[in-house]
Amino acid sequence: MMEILLPFLGFLIGTVASMVGVGGGVFIVPLLTLAYGFSPSEAVGTSLATIIFTSLASTANYSRQKRIYYKTGLILALTTVPGAFLGAYLTSIIEERILGLIFGIFLFFVALRMILRLNFSRSEQSDKEKNADHTLVHSEDSLFKSRTNFLSGVMLSFFGGLSSGLLGIGGGSLLVPIMVMVMNMPMHITVATSMFTMIFTSTSGVIQHFSLGNIRFEHVLLIVLGTIFGAQLGAYTSKRISASNLRRIFGAVLVIVSIRMILKYV
Repeated sequence: MMEILLPFLGFLIGTVASMVGVGGGVFIVPLLTLAYGFSPSEAVGTSLATIIFTSLASTANYSRQKRIYYKTGLILALTTVPGAFLGAYLTSIIEERILGLIFGIFLFFVALRMILRLNFSRSEQSDKEKNADHTLVHSEDSLFKSRTNFLSGVMLSFFGGLSSGLLGIGGGSLLVPIMVMVMNMPMHITVATSMFTMIFTSTSGVIQHFSLGNIRFEHVLLIVLGTIFGAQLGAYTSKRISASNLRRIFGAVLVIVSIRMILKYV
């Protein structure tokens, strides 16, 4: 009977996920675990399968808005994809509690850094962000010129893929902070590019989880019925929110997610 609620819940999750550039697994995994009695591995695998469709729906909308850095997304996928394969494999051999606690604490500090960075240098950051938008939104080539930052972001993205396969969260929770704080990408471009990259990251994780028998396809279908429509609304809403407010929303989402993970694994 509870399954009837999944499309509605999927719609809400898809809206928030698309708006801030995450896959939605941060909500789907605890939902399936706590409310539907899934094992952690099944929740992770099922969550990743739904994220493929959320990412595709969001990418279609962001593509029409011309906000995706395709080359950057594909290059990032070169490290997120093997990370997702490894993360999915690790779900079967490593104690989930230890990794969950480490990841939850890490996310909490990333969220605080993004929020406090805005509060302490609001006017200065606003000017920088406007300048960055003016430079980066219209040309992806300028991003490649800063080789140190770009290569650092690519290497760190491996951990975004690792978290995706291991925890079923799509990888955006790490990819977005990496692209904003390491690669200095504008927030609106970051959100769109993150959703594009997650198509490849989630697919690679799903392949591994499918081989392990961790996906319940009937629940995937019900959730996707809602997320694909929610993703469209989230992508549409995102362009109407300022970059600084979008970062605040993302930071708040990360705080909630990190606290939930810490409490779950404590």
